[in-house]
Amino acid sequence: MNAESLIQRAILSVLTQIYPDYEIIVQDGGSTDGTLEILRRFKRRVNWTSEPDAGVYDAWNKALARVTGDWALFLGADDFLLDKEALSKCAIYMKKNSS
Repeated sequence: MNAESLIQRAILSVLTQIYPDYEIIVQDGGSTDGTLEILRRFKRRVNWTSEPDAGVYDAWNKALARVTGDWALFLGADDFLLDKEALSKCAIYMKKNSS
């Protein structure tokens, strides 16, 4: 998906989280706009790959293969976390309800 106008907002919404234990994995479907240049700017903070996929579920499965944590939250390039406490709030809920 060409997401040049959107991807930076999505990434920054995660990078500004107060919850410290997260990773950002981007599975790009072979963008041909400026998306890859934006991803390159975040190369130290974002684990990204760009290659053709067979749709969103294929891309999600490819990304899941690279996840190292216990939980995964999927954001599309046009999604973003509303506030800097979003992951902290999710972590509290997930820890309380995990068994």
